[in-house]
Amino acid sequence: MGGPNSSPSYPQGNQNMERVTLRIPKQQIEEVEQMVETGEYPNRSEAIRSAVREMLAEHDTGQERPSEKRKRRRKDRSWAKV
Repeated sequence: MGGPNSSPSYPQGNQNMERVTLRIPKQQIEEVEQMVETGEYPNRSEAIRSAVREMLAEHDTGQERPSEKRKRRRKDRSWAKV
């Protein structure tokens, strides 16, 4: 899975994709739009898909025991911070 400019890991077109509606704080979406404007990503959707892929890869490579991950997750809710 490489960096933001590597090939996405999904089939060509929209097959096997599902539309998701979500709310993102305005400041964060403006930062994503800036990344699109500078050419880091082709569009907002790809930037968000890349972030999800990265999050899943981090999750998959974690070496902690599941019980330790749950304890840490309860303490660290940084994903919920705006």
